[in-house]
Amino acid sequence: MDSTPSPSSSSPFDLVSSALERYIPRGGAAAAAGPADAQGDHTTRQRVPDTPAAGRQDQILGAIKLDRDLRITRCNLDAPVFAGLDAVTGSPFVDLLPPGDVPTVTRRLRQVLETGEAHVARIQRLRRGDGSELVVSLSILPAAVPQEGLTVSVIAMAKRLHLYAAETAIGTSLDIGDTAQSLAQSLLAWGDVAAVDLDFAVWTGEGVTGQGRIRLRRAALVPDRAWPEGYVTPGDDLPSDASRLLTQAIRRDDAPQAIVIPDREAVERVLGSPRVMRALVPGDRSAGVVCIPLVLDRAPPVVLGVAEVWRRADCPFRDSELFDLQELVARTAHHVDLARQHQREHTQVLALQRRLLPRSDGATIEIDSVYQPATPDSAGVGGDWVNSFPLPDGRTALVVGDVVGHGLGAAATMGQLSMEARALLSAGLAPDEVLEHLDETVTLLDDAESGLTAGYSALGSTCCIALYDPVSHHVTLSSAGHLPPVLVSPDGHAGPLAVRPHPGLGAEFALREPFDVHTFGAPPGSLLALYTDGLVEDPAVSIDEGIGRLADAVSTVHPWDALQQAAWHVVSALAPVRQRDDVTLLLARMIGYRKGDTATWRLPARDDAPARARAQVSALLRRWRTRDDTRDNVLLLVSELVTNVVRFAAGPITVRLIRTGHGLLCEVGDTGNGRPRLRRGGLLDDGGRGLHIVHRLTSRWGVRWTDTGKVVWAEVAR
Repeated sequence: MDSTPSPSSSSPFDLVSSALERYIPRGGAAAAAGPADAQGDHTTRQRVPDTPAAGRQDQILGAIKLDRDLRITRCNLDAPVFAGLDAVTGSPFVDLLPPGDVPTVTRRLRQVLETGEAHVARIQRLRRGDGSELVVSLSILPAAVPQEGLTVSVIAMAKRLHLYAAETAIGTSLDIGDTAQSLAQSLLAWGDVAAVDLDFAVWTGEGVTGQGRIRLRRAALVPDRAWPEGYVTPGDDLPSDASRLLTQAIRRDDAPQAIVIPDREAVERVLGSPRVMRALVPGDRSAGVVCIPLVLDRAPPVVLGVAEVWRRADCPFRDSELFDLQELVARTAHHVDLARQHQREHTQVLALQRRLLPRSDGATIEIDSVYQPATPDSAGVGGDWVNSFPLPDGRTALVVGDVVGHGLGAAATMGQLSMEARALLSAGLAPDEVLEHLDETVTLLDDAESGLTAGYSALGSTCCIALYDPVSHHVTLSSAGHLPPVLVSPDGHAGPLAVRPHPGLGAEFALREPFDVHTFGAPPGSLLALYTDGLVEDPAVSIDEGIGRLADAVSTVHPWDALQQAAWHVVSALAPVRQRDDVTLLLARMIGYRKGDTATWRLPARDDAPARARAQVSALLRRWRTRDDTRDNVLLLVSELVTNVVRFAAGPITVRLIRTGHGLLCEVGDTGNGRPRLRRGGLLDDGGRGLHIVHRLTSRWGVRWTDTGKVVWAEVAR
């Protein structure tokens, strides 16, 4: 009596596998086939004629038991439709396959053995003893007792059922290559070789107008085997004259139609070129081909590409087969168009992601990042984003965020938040003030009309902003629901920064509290890691343990290691094998300014402050051997800024001078909170000329706010 798992402890596939094993007689293949087959007499196992009556039969189930070496141990192929399949006990299962399918099916069998995950309902051809083939739906299941190997179910399919199953399989992916491959595999039921060639515009996601010449690229080709040199395989463009011939053939009478070329002689006449023959004809034997256009039913019809089915010339295509082929291609053309639209969205999202990636490093900080989507096969890109950019006052902004959801809607929100954060930081706002504005933006983006109706929600999106000051060697940081950055000190100690938790952006359900500002020392040689949760989340461990693993991995980065290789090493070490979320990592190595390249003075807000500032700055510029004209400009600039503080703001006054790689950065700080503005003045006005002088002398200038007041900064070219 069979020992099968109890239903309470079995998965659905275990139960199916047990049922199939009970369906196979214990006598093995010989008993299932009958006495004649046991003696090697195959005369009674004739191929079932392909008659209309036979084509209308219902699906019939067969089952085959395999050991772990993929050899047949038992089988039940009693039904007449399976006549001619030589399933002999002890023989390799792959002997039932066409030679071109052996590598692919073997790989699937091994995968089910290793993972225990079933491979269900794949269209497959089985080879009969007389060389003919039978189309079946093949499912590979782990045996009820895993140590016993595999159970393979075989369902002989009527043509109409095959059409339904093929359409269902083709519509399961939004990837263009996968969709075309599924279509080609389904078409193989009618021939020996099937190919799908798509308009180049489909690959790029562009709009297909149906006007002008079609440029074809091979999207799929089955079976998977080595092809002769010059033959067009997936990824190759068809020769221009081949594309022209195919499109002219299927557009007879200005309407896309299927055409049949019955034999090699006719193919040679149509193609007319030895080079085109080598590119399109899959062998040296005489073969016929049917070419079916993939057409969108519009006015006028739009041709997305061409599907081709080749088979031996002695097996001509019957009218009923042509009808079935055209029906299958017509049913699935819209799946190809859906994949094209998805490819366009995917391309737009990736372009936006690339625009947000950190730019080249500056002299005071080294930066590199990794973005790894959960679905690199074009199934969609998420809302993770990372950005870094120099601020006009010499600091560097590091920003990382995670918008809820995937696709173009999440990417659009991601881009809007990123650009808004950059604009506000460049205008001098502090990180906590920027997060307050982003919080309001998320709330506005997610109202009933523009957010939820788009199929995703931006509420709860997270963001972390860090500003690195290369003079003070400090990092100022604010976070909205984001995981804490990891800081590695120059001595190698690593750990997450102590950041107080705060709800994500737009979290109106929570008590609205101001965003905290944290300041940390980051001496030269420090390494800061900002990331998204996809890098550290693992169902098997807690989030704290995941962050600890990240800290351990980042601490192994040597100060001389190239950051690009280091970032990829960290991601490859931590990212789960089966990503459920996008992975983002930014590494920033702090360099800062050398001590001799900066100077700071504190002065009381008295009338003699401008003169004292000029004297201090003049002596420093002489030590720096600054050109006379540059020194004169800097002295005038400092004098005007300090004078404005004395007249309009409150002291004490802080003057800071920084020697950068391309100029001099002058900063004058005070305790006032007013914003200096450049206004157009009249010729007879007594005041207001100071900022005009600053504007003329500098390449750029601006204002930033601090905890104690404001700083006016200005850059002078050397």
